[in-house]
Amino acid sequence: MNQNPHDQLKEIRSLMEKSSRFMSLSGWTGIMAGIYSLIGAIAAYFVIFKMKFTEQVLQEPIETYGSGRVIHYNYSNGLTELFSEKNIYLFLIAIAVILLSTVTAFHQSSVVSKQQGVKLWNSTTRRLFIQVAIPLATGGVFCLALLYYGHAGLIAPAMLIFYGLALLNGSKYTMKEFHSLALCEIGLGVISLLFIGWGLIFWSIGFGILHIIYGILMQKRYK
Repeated sequence: MNQNPHDQLKEIRSLMEKSSRFMSLSGWTGIMAGIYSLIGAIAAYFVIFKMKFTEQVLQEPIETYGSGRVIHYNYSNGLTELFSEKNIYLFLIAIAVILLSTVTAFHQSSVVSKQQGVKLWNSTTRRLFIQVAIPLATGGVFCLALLYYGHAGLIAPAMLIFYGLALLNGSKYTMKEFHSLALCEIGLGVISLLFIGWGLIFWSIGFGILHIIYGILMQKRYK
């Protein structure tokens, strides 16, 4: 039976899109990444606000930025502060969240790839990885520099903005919903610049709630 030319064209476009985009993402990846991030944010809250600061830190001047308050430490030795006990705990929390999210993403993508009958690691996946990794690595170094020079209040906005830029950079190699999520992350990061001192709240919204909403929408649309 002859196929309608219009249907043939749609099929060809669909095949071209699948060959040029990484379509093996699962909505559960976003949901679980959001849950991991919220758990990490709760743990970070107790590290930041429940740990006893030393008398020297408590006596440091507090400068107001907008409606937020940021403690400025004495960074005569930035490297020492960078590897302070508090920051080491925060690094461990961040690493745990990243590892759990990465393992979950790899597992879910492997399952979806097998169901679709395609290879998980191919030229499209490599391009996606490179496009996402460059902004993320740059943002990571930038955030470490902010911490080193005593601008901890800018770390959460920077993380959201660079993460959004990474998603935006990689959106042309995967599902179109990445583009919308990227713009939301960037916008949230810019807004959080006006509310220094509330970074953990904005971080929780960006990496936690937005990921969960994104994952639910993806699961419903592509299940």
